Amino acid sequence: MTFDKLGLSEEILRAVREKGYSEPTPIQAQAIPVVLEGRDIMGAAQTGTGKTAGFTLPILKLLQNEQAGHGHRPIRVLVITPTRELAAQVGESIATYGKYLPMRSTVIFGGVGIQPQIAKLRRGVDILIATPGRLLDLVSQKAANLSKVEILVLDEADRMLDMGFIHDIRKVLALLPKNRQSLLFSATFSNDIKKLASGMLRSPVLVEVARNETVGLINQVVHLVGKSNKRTLLSHLISSQNWKQVLVFTRTKHGANRLTEQLGKDGIHAAAIHGNKSQTARTKALAGFKQGEIRVLVATDIAARGLDIDQLPHVVNYELPHVPEDYVHRIGRTGRAGRTGEAMSLVCHEELKLLTCIEKLIRKTIPVVEVPGYTVDLAALSAHDDGTPSMPRQGRSRNRRGRPDQHQSRPGSSPSRRRRRRGGKTASRA
Repeated sequence: MTFDKLGLSEEILRAVREKGYSEPTPIQAQAIPVVLEGRDIMGAAQTGTGKTAGFTLPILKLLQNEQAGHGHRPIRVLVITPTRELAAQVGESIATYGKYLPMRSTVIFGGVGIQPQIAKLRRGVDILIATPGRLLDLVSQKAANLSKVEILVLDEADRMLDMGFIHDIRKVLALLPKNRQSLLFSATFSNDIKKLASGMLRSPVLVEVARNETVGLINQVVHLVGKSNKRTLLSHLISSQNWKQVLVFTRTKHGANRLTEQLGKDGIHAAAIHGNKSQTARTKALAGFKQGEIRVLVATDIAARGLDIDQLPHVVNYELPHVPEDYVHRIGRTGRAGRTGEAMSLVCHEELKLLTCIEKLIRKTIPVVEVPGYTVDLAALSAHDDGTPSMPRQGRSRNRRGRPDQHQSRPGSSPSRRRRRRGGKTASRA
């Protein structure tokens, strides 16, 4: 299957070729024909699957079929995203693939001045990409009129609900024409998501990519390490392996700031990106990271949603997320659009339960790799998590949880159970 077979125009195909793509990803191959037919979609796809192009390409074709006149342009397409970064990514996708089309689009979000956004809307736009709060602000000021919207896209709906936007979303839905095409994308489908979908979609077509598909392209490893030794290990990995570009995830904004400062003391140029940073600071940090001026970008989950970094080689979970699905989103920053990537997790004793939940979700046991002088084996980690490394034995190949390879599996004994016995614990791993 090639893009040429999907019914897109020559202008769009030209832009796709210039971007270096010839074959659609699975989600694109499924979604593009459905959108072109005018059908509603309930899309199950996590980040890194090519989902954004899966809806921007056919939307551009639909608008091209009925090009706007030279007068005032009503908003014909509304894309709602949970974060500024994701809104910017969608905006870039539309600009990239619509470069040979006479379409106007703009991106609006909070954290920056509202007057320039109002000015752009008054000049008229065909496609509006927005975060919920700023969109409602502009509607209340009568700067945005949603009465002519033909296509609605709700992107990363699960994160939208996690961030408490459900009431804002319902307010926006009430402002839209009932006769419209609606596309909803979400990595997970909770009861709340299904309820939201039932109220906004009409006989939707389900398009989905297997949850493990993107994860399978990423080389994942775990380093077992004392909590207080994590930063030393991270600095060692970055320096010894000469990583030029690495995205590191922490759970909290304070943790991101602290780690950034510590890496700076180690001589590693790093920047933090999280919700407390101004939009100007976030944009500057991301630009510096993409251009190679900043070696390490330390991010929280919310700030990192929508980050689109071309061919990012390394992702590190400095702390595991409490929600297993967030692990998939995190590591999906690498291994994008069919490429391979590396994801490392620095796991201390108190995170072993979280690791179990993640492995259950992705249906895979993540191999443990020892770093001489820095990491510990599971038994030592369970006994004392004081950050004191246990020097691994040299010259012995180790399998998933550090057991020597010459020990064969006993019938009925899975790698997961064997590794838990080493720590003197049962299946809870705690």
